[in-house]
Amino acid sequence: MENRPFYNEVLTEHNIHPTHKIKLMKPASELRGVNPSCGDDITLQLCVSEDGIIEDGGFTGDGCAISQASADMMLDLVIGRSKEEALKLKDTFLRMIKEKISDEELDTLEEAQSLQDISHMPSRVKCAVLGWHTLEEILSGNGKESVSTEDQ
Repeated sequence: MENRPFYNEVLTEHNIHPTHKIKLMKPASELRGVNPSCGDDITLQLCVSEDGIIEDGGFTGDGCAISQASADMMLDLVIGRSKEEALKLKDTFLRMIKEKISDEELDTLEEAQSLQDISHMPSRVKCAVLGWHTLEEILSGNGKESVSTEDQ
């Protein structure tokens, strides 16, 4: 991993001091995401305005450092953005994990780009994408009670 010091620093900071690992008082949407292969389990909550802006977000649950840090970084990126912008960032993140991304797109992911090398650790990919898939399901409004990375 070429960027291992950056990866370790960012991952550690978001895991030890997550900004968004909180339970919201009155979320507009809530969805549980589970990674049965390793036990990651998060509940993502969002407050979305009538005009489609993600005003607040939080997550609770347990899991490995990658799943927890990735969910926290994701919320850093999407709070204050429209649903459409958030879904575009989700697409960019997932393509980054599959190594199909331009430098310009990589820059849009800010600290989340530190997880780029997860693609070289297949057993950890589901950990990194759990929050992002859960976000996609909430924003698509399909009414699921939970999402599992086993289906991805």
